[in-house]
Formats: sequence, C-alpha cells, structure tokens
Amino acid sequence: MQQRKLGSCTTILVGKKATLDGATLIARNEDGSGDAANPQRFVVIDTKDQPTHYQAVQSGAKIDLPADPLRYTSTPDADPQYGIWGGAGINRANVAMTATETSTTNARILGIDPLVETGFGEEDFITITLPYSHSARAGVQRLGALLETYGTYESNGIAFADQDEVWYFETIGGHHWAAIKIPDDAYVIAPNRFNIADYDFEAENTLFSADLPRLIEQYRLNPDHDTVNLRHIFGSATLKDQHYNNPRAWYVQSILNPSRLQTPLDQDLPFALVPEQKISLETIKWLLSSHYQNTAYDPYGTGTPEQRHAFRPIGINRNQETHVLQIRPHVPPEIAGIHWLAYGPNTFNALVPFYANVSDTPSCYRDTTPQYDPTQVYWLSRTMGILGDHDYPRLNAFAADFDQQLTAACRQIQHTTDQQFSALKTPLTQLEQANQQMANLYVTQATQLLGQMVALSATQMKLKYNLND
Repeated sequence: MQQRKLGSCTTILVGKKATLDGATLIARNEDGSGDAANPQRFVVIDTKDQPTHYQAVQSGAKIDLPADPLRYTSTPDADPQYGIWGGAGINRANVAMTATETSTTNARILGIDPLVETGFGEEDFITITLPYSHSARAGVQRLGALLETYGTYESNGIAFADQDEVWYFETIGGHHWAAIKIPDDAYVIAPNRFNIADYDFEAENTLFSADLPRLIEQYRLNPDHDTVNLRHIFGSATLKDQHYNNPRAWYVQSILNPSRLQTPLDQDLPFALVPEQKISLETIKWLLSSHYQNTAYDPYGTGTPEQRHAFRPIGINRNQETHVLQIRPHVPPEIAGIHWLAYGPNTFNALVPFYANVSDTPSCYRDTTPQYDPTQVYWLSRTMGILGDHDYPRLNAFAADFDQQLTAACRQIQHTTDQQFSALKTPLTQLEQANQQMANLYVTQATQLLGQMVALSATQMKLKYNLND
C-alpha cells in the first residue's frame, strides 16, 4: 500500500438550534501527522470531471461510480501522488461532508473484524460519497453500504450535514459502522478517539451496520452492565488519550459549558452537550485556533515547561486547512451553502466564507503548488504562522486584529451579495465575483499583516549591535 501519513484532526459539529443564525455547522482542522507542510487546494469538481471508474492510490480499491453525480467543492492535496484526499465539501444539493477524523479503536473489535488493507479510506471518502448524497442521512447510508461491501483500512469519524440535520459517523473494525444524529440544540467536539458514547439501537436518530447489535452480544463486547456505550465497547482509554485527545474535548467543553467541572485527563467526557449560549461561527474559529489559553497548559503561556507541553493543543503547527461547512436557513437554496476556509496554522489566519454553489474557485486558493510560493494563500498563511510563532506575545495582537477585520469585511461582502442575489440572472457569476472579491481581500490584508510582523520582528533579531556607525 502506497502510504501518505494519516492526519490528526479536530472536529466540531453544531446542530441548527445551537447556532446563532440557525444554520447547521460541521467544522474540522485538517492536520498533518508531521511537522512538514502538506499544501492544500480549494476546487470545484464539476459533474463532467467526476470519475465514473475510481481506483484508490493508497489501497488499490476499485469501484464503478453512479452516472449522475452532483457538482461539489473539495479541498484536495496539492501533490496528488498519494491520491485525492478531498477533505471536505458541499454539493449542489446543499449536503456537506467532512472526512475524516482519525480515531482510535481496540484489539477486541480488530480481532473480530480486522481492518481491510484493500478497502477504502480517508483518501477516497469525499470522492465516492459526497457527489451522490442528496441529504445528510443519505450520505451516512451510502458510506455505510460502501464500508460493508469494500471495507476500510483505518479507523475514522466522518460528518454529514444538510439544512436540517447533522450526523456523525464512525467506522468500527474493517466493515462495521455506527452513526448518530446530533441533537438540534447540541454540539460535539471530536478529537482523535472513538467519540460516540451512549447509543440506542432502537432510536430514530441512529443508523448502523445491520449486524452490529448481534456482534456486540455474540462476542460479549459490552463492559457495562445496563447501558450501551460505543466508546466503551469499540474505543480506547489510554495514556495517549489522556494527553493527546481528551484535553481538546475538555477545553472546548469548558469554554462552551463553563459551569461544568471537568478535568483534561477525564476519559469519559460527554459526547454531545447543549451549550450555555448559542454558538457563532467566530466562536468555532476561535476554538479551532485555541491552545489552552488562560490555563497553565498554554504553549505560549507562563506555566512550567512540563505543563506547557503536557497536552496536544487544537491550534497547532500541523494545521493544513480549516473548514467550517455552513448550510444556512432563510436564504434561497442557491446561496445556502457556505464553505468557510482557512489555510495554515490557525492562530495566524482567518476564515473566508466562500459560496459553494459555483463552478470555479479563486486561483490563489485553487492553484496551490507543492513548492513554496508566497503569492498563493496556502503558503502566505503558513509564512505568517511560522513567523508569528517565534514571537507570539508581540505579534498575536496583530493577528487577532487581522482575523476580526478580515472576517467583518468578508461578512459585509456576503451580506451585500445575499441581498443582491438573483437566481433569475447570472447566479454563478454573482457568487464567483463575490468569492474573488473576498479572496483578493485576504491576500491584501494578509500581506499587510506579514509586513507588520517582519517590521516588528526585525527589531528583535539577535544579530545586532547597539553602537551605530
């Protein structure tokens, strides 16, 4: 199997009654598994460009795809040698999908249903599922059927959303799976572990491989006496979880539910919670950029070296791209899907709200090359992140101002476009022009921020001498 190292992401899901504007939201940091850059692109896959005969690069798995795909956005790797790795997207039916959250499992289920080296995985899921899904529930059912037929070589979590529902889907072993609809008034924070907890096989808000209840009973997999908790049955509770996974869930829950008393080492944090206030998109961005601010565990903070390096943060140097897929109510369906996108380390970037119902994307986001080029947004954002990281206390305020100003300016463009939109005229042209305007704005303001960083950092260089000529 040709291998690209798997990522280590963070996912946040929010039901429509828990968001400020009534939209459904599914969001994820797509993180690399090492410190090296893995450049990303933002593209639209037209129906004519969608393959009808698909073969995975990683595993060699082959499948004939249906002849009636929907157009969709995608965030693939700039270097295609290891496959597509679509990452996330919104299709023409306003169905959103993000894939995947690399997850944990245990030897008990792997001994019963081993992973399938010739199956499908993260490289493939967007391409073989999203273009054929006309609702979030249908996306769950299609991916589930594919896993049962072809299997998977890894453990992952995948999210789907439409205007009404948000679903979280987790693979179990090589061929099994379970999914749950997120309550409309709740949110989920999913780090790199098996996340679904309490589960009811009889409920309308669950979907699963048909033999999953029998498998649990037949092999005596349930450690609990009178409940079904999938995380207990199929997941892990390791020392790595306590330092790599659980703290991320703890921190997000401590921000959105500050009245809860929990610890970062807790192995049994809840799966879904009702937030104490409705959640804005700006809050999602802040959370996905966070690094345990105002705690001893902040890598940029004043804790001891042991405390500052105890837990894996959410915002991290391995952030390659971040997406928030928003399906909005109260607007025409042609403009309901918004693919918010940012490249690079999240502490020093900003999300741009791109309309998803377009036939093309701005070239500075689309044409990313594997080689460094600061005129491309991916490389520009990574440059800001690297420079900002070396002098965070001095430069962070500039980055925060940039994030707020850029988001406000993009929202203004979006409000104007929403108000002026007419499906009777040239809808794709209208939306593509707005997207280009926002992309240009990002390049201009990010370049200004980079200039501020360079000017201030120059005064802090060690290669200097105080006596002038």
